[in-house]
Amino acid sequence: MVRQLVGAVAGIVTAVVTVMIAERISLAMYPMPADFDSHDSGALATHVAGAPAAVLLVVLAGYLLASFDGTLVASLTGRARPAAYAMLIGLLMIAATASNLIMIPHPTWFAVAAIVGIIIATWAAVLFATRLIGPKGDR
Repeated sequence: MVRQLVGAVAGIVTAVVTVMIAERISLAMYPMPADFDSHDSGALATHVAGAPAAVLLVVLAGYLLASFDGTLVASLTGRARPAAYAMLIGLLMIAATASNLIMIPHPTWFAVAAIVGIIIATWAAVLFATRLIGPKGDR
């Protein structure tokens, strides 16, 4: 039981750190203006609307990688039921992404690719983890 809890926490931390790294890279590519007010949602929306596609693709890649590596780390650490970890990590990633999309308008292509991509990346991690440890972690 403790191992499964540690696996879940490790997977969540891995996913969060992966997203943070992707966002740092995107900020390096497309920095905020010097006088930017981070509490002004309108300014943030305007900044995102002006972001080049390459910057959004970096963020999107971060979301997908976070879904994959978070699920994989959770499954390998917890050594049990990859599908259960996928539901946990995948639902947390979808919830966080949906919240972000609601608060900050993004292009439609980004929103669709993020949600669909998270589902696919999470499922791919389940398939990979299942091959490594078995469906119930019995290897």
